[in-house]
Amino acid sequence: MVMVWIPALVEVGLGVAALAPFLIHRISVGMWRKKGIEYPVHSAELPSVTVLLPVWNEELILKKKLDNLASQNMRFSLLLIDSASTDSTLSIAKLWLKENPKAFENSTVLEMKKRLGKTEAVRQAIHSLEERDYHGLVCMTDADAMLPPNALSRLQGWFADRSIGAVGAKALRKQALQAERTHRSMFEMLREGESARDSTPFLEGSCMMWRHSGFSSTQLNVQSNADDAQIATGIRLNGLRSLHDSDVYFEDVAPTTPEGQRRQKIRRGQGLQRLLVSHRKRWFDRRLGTFASILRREAHFHLFAPLLLAGAAFAAVIRWSIISLAGMPNGTLAVLHGTLAMIELGCLTAWLLDRQGIKIPLLSTIGSLFSGMEHLLAAHWQSLRGRSLHIWDQHSDTRMALAESDEVN
Repeated sequence: MVMVWIPALVEVGLGVAALAPFLIHRISVGMWRKKGIEYPVHSAELPSVTVLLPVWNEELILKKKLDNLASQNMRFSLLLIDSASTDSTLSIAKLWLKENPKAFENSTVLEMKKRLGKTEAVRQAIHSLEERDYHGLVCMTDADAMLPPNALSRLQGWFADRSIGAVGAKALRKQALQAERTHRSMFEMLREGESARDSTPFLEGSCMMWRHSGFSSTQLNVQSNADDAQIATGIRLNGLRSLHDSDVYFEDVAPTTPEGQRRQKIRRGQGLQRLLVSHRKRWFDRRLGTFASILRREAHFHLFAPLLLAGAAFAAVIRWSIISLAGMPNGTLAVLHGTLAMIELGCLTAWLLDRQGIKIPLLSTIGSLFSGMEHLLAAHWQSLRGRSLHIWDQHSDTRMALAESDEVN
């Protein structure tokens, strides 16, 4: 039975190595969140805002998005960049702007000749502002993200604090499955804590604002997605803070099927993995203070933990195979095997329940964690195959649902 001890100990060791940092970070975030972040008081004039709106084949919802932006309680400029749409997106945009000439301070429409992915579109838009020597704020928002009237002014107010370089809003996802809501709640809690302590490397690109002077278009990796996280992380590495604001939000529609949400998370996971690898030299940079520790932990969560858990699962399969051939062990080994079997059953149950969208207290959190590891492992596999996910097809179900829904109040 010595052969049973080896995979059992390997499984325990890899499982602890994978999951212990999650517990450590959760405890840290809990303490950091108690501090909170004080919204700055401002009386002086704030920097001007340009809204960056990247679009591709958004004919179903573009008019609704432009109407939504025009309802904001402040004035700003609009920079719309079209990634070579093959539908009527461009003509809708131009007609709307012609019919509503006073909706924005000014408006610019950039037309790409070829679709190269959202990150390249964002890079070209930022570069166009650099060519104009723009010194204000940039607010990037997606066509399917609807904003309350105070969203832009709330984000703009943060920049009265000169140490702040980027701020992101909270996501309220309509029609989200239970697994998506659990996942979203967990990660927003982490972002709140990281922001209170120092900065968060990941923000929501559906509604985020940053100082244009704090980030260069050359910092974007256009062969990867997660452009929002690239900007948030780059802002912090350039010396300014990157914050998540839970008091401002945007509404969009989550993919309505588990497969749609899975595809979305795998794509996002690959982008974050590539971002963290590209900044691996910063994981132990003492000049970054706590942010280096945050980067290091996020690297563990997104890069190493999925592989460690896969190794633990493989060790479990080997242990069960040995026992099926040699028979049940006795004594201490039997206790260890029984304990591991119960833990494995609990983890498998939580994972399957999460996949089915069934919520049970405690198990939902565990299930969301293991589902996240599944998606990150799949992202690793896509990268290993040499497949980049930075150009993707839209979730058509979300566009149709949003086109039929009511406007944000």
